[in-house]
Amino acid sequence: MACFKLNLLLLASLFTFLFLSNPAHCNDKEDTVLKGINSFRQTKNLAPLIKNDKAHCLADEVAEEIEDTPCEKVNQYFPVSGPGGNQRILNLQKHIDKCEININTTTDGVILPVCVSKLEATVVLSNYTHSDIYAKFLNNSKYTGVGLGSEDDWMVVVLTTNTTTGTFAAATSLHVNVVLMVLLMLIVIINYIH
Repeated sequence: MACFKLNLLLLASLFTFLFLSNPAHCNDKEDTVLKGINSFRQTKNLAPLIKNDKAHCLADEVAEEIEDTPCEKVNQYFPVSGPGGNQRILNLQKHIDKCEININTTTDGVILPVCVSKLEATVVLSNYTHSDIYAKFLNNSKYTGVGLGSEDDWMVVVLTTNTTTGTFAAATSLHVNVVLMVLLMLIVIINYIH
């Protein structure tokens, strides 16, 4: 019986670990570009951008959607403030929903896609920091959070603010509901064991 209780406890601990842990997002090109953007902001006396999971999710989804688009069409994705502002990204609402972003209260974000052959990091960074189209957003102190995603020749940067209209917060979080359900399950199991 003690072995059964130990197995239940280990199983419950495993579920808790899986639901509470966040997988690391490792992409050398994205990290290099983010470091470069933050260095650029530092030269402008601006705070570094902090990674935002929902912005990262949205950047990944947008990059995946546009990965097969030729670089010559990059101007059709030029940024418009607000995650709902760039309607040329065909499935944007689907991506926003998948990333659990409350579009009704999120108006201060911006999506910045660039296309560079083989995503050469220095050229990508130059596109962001030396182009008026993108630099005006990176030079703006209201942007405090960032998410990056890349596919093939496309890099997508999503900027967020620390305001209630720009944090990309969800109205209700499925993740929080799942965590609460797992904790409730643990309480039931522990009470059952005793």
